[in-house]
Amino acid sequence: MIETVRGIFGTLSEMLSYAFLVRAMVVGLLVSLCASLLGVSLVLKRYSMIGDGLSRVGFGAMAIATAVGMAPLTLAIPVVVLAAFLLLRVSENSKIKGDSAIALIATSSLAIGVIVISATTGMNTDVCNYMFGSILAMSRDDVTLSVWLCAVVLVLFILFYNKIFAVTFDENFARATGTRAGAYNTLIALLTAVTIVLGMRMMGALLISSLVIFPSLTSMRVCKRFRTVVISSAVLSVVCFFLGLVISYIYAFPTGASVVGVNIIMFCIFSTIGMMPRRGIA
Repeated sequence: MIETVRGIFGTLSEMLSYAFLVRAMVVGLLVSLCASLLGVSLVLKRYSMIGDGLSRVGFGAMAIATAVGMAPLTLAIPVVVLAAFLLLRVSENSKIKGDSAIALIATSSLAIGVIVISATTGMNTDVCNYMFGSILAMSRDDVTLSVWLCAVVLVLFILFYNKIFAVTFDENFARATGTRAGAYNTLIALLTAVTIVLGMRMMGALLISSLVIFPSLTSMRVCKRFRTVVISSAVLSVVCFFLGLVISYIYAFPTGASVVGVNIIMFCIFSTIGMMPRRGIA
């Protein structure tokens, strides 16, 4: 037992000796926390695939940034935020609703990104990193920007928690009581857009939506109150990312896939617990 504990601490100490792993851990934990908090509202509003759609937009923006020699996050963040705003407007004010609007914007952005890449740099390593993620992709500037933006997301979520709760569970009632539901829906979408872009560098466009969906769905297998689901999702997301990063380091697995794998295991465990007779589980 003592040898096992020593081995664990030895592995963690070794990981923390690498600057790129420390950067990946800091950003990954913050992004996981933000994604899990926003994911609860998105899942309950049946809008969870917005993360998948916005990640495709992010891929297109990063591809264009790479082609023209710009910093990827500098272009991707405003573009994805704009896409989130347009997605809400298209979904609310036209005949194109929900998943159809997401699919329309996502596939269009992905196609534009692929065309730009094919016409310029070709399918190089950077492009693969955007698709599947890479812990080596985080520079010092990326970490600084990510920490500040994640802090903004967390602060805004906490400040407007009650309003977000209201529009999540009963938007019509929230409107009737004077709550500007449209503004708070936009806030949720914009915060999600920022979180998705920040997490794409590590998780990749194909896997980033898992940070939004898995923790909340897993928590809902056991927890039944909004607050307990939010807290459980936050804890689960942080733990799953940390374990996924450690597994990725030990076995040389891709980081994004490792994190998703841990989330799948947690989902199965919580689903099993949820099927058992409950006694006072919140």
